[in-house]
Amino acid sequence: MKISEYLKKGDSVGIVCTARSFSSEEAETAIQLLNEWGLKAVLGKTIDCNNHQLGGSDEERANDFQEMLDNPNIKAIWIARGGYGTVRIIDKIDFSKFKQKPKWIIGFSDITVLHSHIHNLGIATLHAIMPFSVPKASFEAKETLRKALFNEEYKFEIESDYSNKIGKAEGELIGGNLSIIYSLLGSVSSVNTSGKILYLEDLDEYLYHIDRMFYNLKRNGYFENVKGLIIGGMTDMHDNSIPFGYDVKQIIREITKEYDFPICFEFPAGHISDNRALKLGTKVSLEINTNKTNLKYIK
Repeated sequence: MKISEYLKKGDSVGIVCTARSFSSEEAETAIQLLNEWGLKAVLGKTIDCNNHQLGGSDEERANDFQEMLDNPNIKAIWIARGGYGTVRIIDKIDFSKFKQKPKWIIGFSDITVLHSHIHNLGIATLHAIMPFSVPKASFEAKETLRKALFNEEYKFEIESDYSNKIGKAEGELIGGNLSIIYSLLGSVSSVNTSGKILYLEDLDEYLYHIDRMFYNLKRNGYFENVKGLIIGGMTDMHDNSIPFGYDVKQIIREITKEYDFPICFEFPAGHISDNRALKLGTKVSLEINTNKTNLKYIK
């Protein structure tokens, strides 16, 4: 897996829309944060651009992202916000220059389209807060992003959840938003999970949707050779008037019960304020004990 150059003070970070629209006014707190880190923000042409929900037409968003990819002065690209729309442009992007000299692509949620597609190019990406989420992000969420960008060491040590499945594993960290990964199945952007540690999170879904998506991942062989499973925020879940009968943790444990890989619940990443940065595509060690869960990057 190819790791992009880490940032240094004075570097420029592009901010663009690949999905929903985002304004320059909304970007102010993110720009201030980058300035505090000694970085320069460069707003793309899609900022302040509106096409109904989207940050410009498909062509405008694809062209803006392409320009940032190909610009040697832009050292990282921070996607402004998620929502929906990245899948509409992914096949319009030419990654040939990017593959020769990659740069960090940063975001989460709908940006899982980029994480998955770029993973298949053999390049690491950053699952982390976006400019839209900076105002409500925890200190740890912002600080882990800074450390990831500047190649400072950090690790995770969290309280173990009662639903965890105890165990140890090592492998490449992959994943992102469950709904997006589900939607990419069968496409060139769908990732191979064999020998890897899979991270999943989601927002605003019905419990039976979670059940359906996990069954589809299972039927597509996603869990056959996975080394470990990390479940982040499963935020604002819904139930029907007639209850589904299982919560998210019970659904996941039931569907994966035949496998022996460790499972961590309540990991601090996803659609939560404490959305800590994960370097997808890098090798990690996962150790889940009764009291503590540890996740470390392996150099």
